[in-house]
Amino acid sequence: MCKRDIASWNALIIGLAQGNRPNEAITMFKRMRDELGGFKPNEVTVLGALSACSQLGAFREGEEIHEYILMEKLDGNVIVCNAVIDMYGKCGFVEKAYEVFSSMKCKRNIVTWNTMIMAFAMDGNARKVLELFGEMRESGGVQPDAVSYLGALCGCNHGGLVDEGVRLFYSMVEFGLEPNVKHYGSVVDLMGRAGRLEEAYEIINSMPTSPDVVLWQTLLGASKTYGNVEMAEIASQKLMEMGSSSCGDFVLLSNVYAAHKRWDDVGRVREAMKKRDVRKIPGFSYTEVEGVIHKFVNGDQSHEKWREIYGKMDEIQLKMRGFGYVASTNNVLHDIGEEEKENALSHHSEKLAVAFGLISTSEGTPIQVIKNLRICGDCHMVIKLISKIFNREIIVRDRARFHRFKDGLCSCKDYW
Repeated sequence: MCKRDIASWNALIIGLAQGNRPNEAITMFKRMRDELGGFKPNEVTVLGALSACSQLGAFREGEEIHEYILMEKLDGNVIVCNAVIDMYGKCGFVEKAYEVFSSMKCKRNIVTWNTMIMAFAMDGNARKVLELFGEMRESGGVQPDAVSYLGALCGCNHGGLVDEGVRLFYSMVEFGLEPNVKHYGSVVDLMGRAGRLEEAYEIINSMPTSPDVVLWQTLLGASKTYGNVEMAEIASQKLMEMGSSSCGDFVLLSNVYAAHKRWDDVGRVREAMKKRDVRKIPGFSYTEVEGVIHKFVNGDQSHEKWREIYGKMDEIQLKMRGFGYVASTNNVLHDIGEEEKENALSHHSEKLAVAFGLISTSEGTPIQVIKNLRICGDCHMVIKLISKIFNREIIVRDRARFHRFKDGLCSCKDYW
């Protein structure tokens, strides 16, 4: 090919990051940075690399990039600073994100505030979210926009601050902002997480516009959490009418039926999935050990240390029983024996990632895991116990938020 230039490097790194190949994007960034007689990464380059780190939760690589940014004096660019804040937040180091936010040389813009608010929201620090939101509103420089309110509502969700969230939602109009479907979705989620399903249903029905698929999926998810068959069937029927073919919709309804041992209904849902050729999204998890990203899928036996990992899981299972652990098998869809259900649960990707972390790092070292889906109830309970038994801090970022497990407790207070 013709000689590489800075634009071709940037196009490659950004393309890999945006194309769900973050590992390769980071590798290319390092190669570009270290190549003798090559090109120095610029603002565009670091934005692509930071995005890749955010996807993977690759803190060490992200921190190295931040050091490079400071060394090359690229931190005068507000877009770069925003990306650094986002990276630290998504890697679970919200304190580091706040340090960058507080010490910025350049002027903060609306994206800066929104990124910091969302970082605290994902971390479950609802009080800090509301404090920052209030500070933003009173600063006089930047006024909250629709995204700011969404972040604040998200914080209320994860903190279980129902009344504060509802007040925040209705205050939007006072500031000349019309709530959109995402804001309604957040309030429905807030009500649903708190078990107030009837109120959530009323909010959906009172919307000035037609509810979208996500709203009904949110209600369906809450119905599954609280085992409300009637509400789950209502939400599921609405989704079918809207032509949704999401695997998650079928799985959630099936989970509700399975929890009530209505296996004929589980079979009916399964048949509907087959007819529509709906396939379950595979769960996978990442963890980083000594600068290397390791990926695990449910039931994974592809890792070079899979036998050691499974052996560790057997050890964990034995130790947990001494603490009174009983597997939460309600979410296993198959009408199979309890022992088979427990075996299926023990091989979820986040458990395998944690087990790998235990055998690969020294005692007392925190373990961090990134999960593509919402953590299930059994995995949540198991990781709480692992943190107590092995005296480890374990940080899990799932699809919605961070869970910080320590001494048998989770930062979400079992509210997620």
